[in-house]
Amino acid sequence: MSAALIAVVVSLLLGHVFPALPALRRYDWFIGWLHWLGKQAGGDWPNKVGLLIAVGLPLLAVGTVQFFIDDLAYGLPAFFFALLALLYTWGPRDLSLDVEAVIEAREPEARRAAAAALFPEGGEPVCEGPTLVEAVFRCALWRWFGVLFWFLVAGAVGAIGYRLISLCAQGEARRSLPIGQRGVARIALAVLNWPVAQLMTFALALAADFDRVLSAWRDWHAEGVRLDVGFLGAAARASVASELAEEDAYAVDGPAQAPGLLELRDAMSLVWRVLLLWLGVLAVIVLAGWAT
Repeated sequence: MSAALIAVVVSLLLGHVFPALPALRRYDWFIGWLHWLGKQAGGDWPNKVGLLIAVGLPLLAVGTVQFFIDDLAYGLPAFFFALLALLYTWGPRDLSLDVEAVIEAREPEARRAAAAALFPEGGEPVCEGPTLVEAVFRCALWRWFGVLFWFLVAGAVGAIGYRLISLCAQGEARRSLPIGQRGVARIALAVLNWPVAQLMTFALALAADFDRVLSAWRDWHAEGVRLDVGFLGAAARASVASELAEEDAYAVDGPAQAPGLLELRDAMSLVWRVLLLWLGVLAVIVLAGWAT
């Protein structure tokens, strides 16, 4: 666990020191692999088995490498392999830069163009405060926390597996899959996202207004448990509303930015707080392990 924490911290630092790193996170090889499988199957893949082969074989290769280098040279090769996997699967775009681009855009058209990066599922980007808040937290789930959680659970296999499934469900690889497999990929991604979103919501409650987040979470679950992670967006909107209310209480000259951009800024700030809280909890677990 200590090696995982170090890998996460180093990955975050390298991502900020080397801004060009996201350009290296390309998945052309995976798209080519999907095209090749499609040609071999004549375009008619079995839904579940086809997706299992498409994602499972690359993961089998990663898992094999991870297994055989685990005990070599005091674990250093395994550490660097895990670090490379995390660096490769994080993002792939820099969420902070995408949010900053929306905030700094002066014209409505430029702002909508910048906001498109926050809506990877497609459709017309909406530059309204609540919608942007939800978009930031969804992107944080897909780009950061999903990768981080499954990396902590299963190492390089978990991080790469999550990224490949997310690409099949909503990324560029989705267009290379038959329609039936796209639906299977969406369900698989929802299953992977659900526990992560629950932990994000709990951390958000600790980092922001606990009562408002808990109330939003309860209201959303009033209709029963679902795989949909809409409760995360509801909790995020409640948290940002609480943050803005506190800022208004101390404001003298009124807001310096449009309300929607203020909500976007606070949403990004809350995402960072949640990430720091996750890392803090991970550090406590590591220290507790050393103490015992």
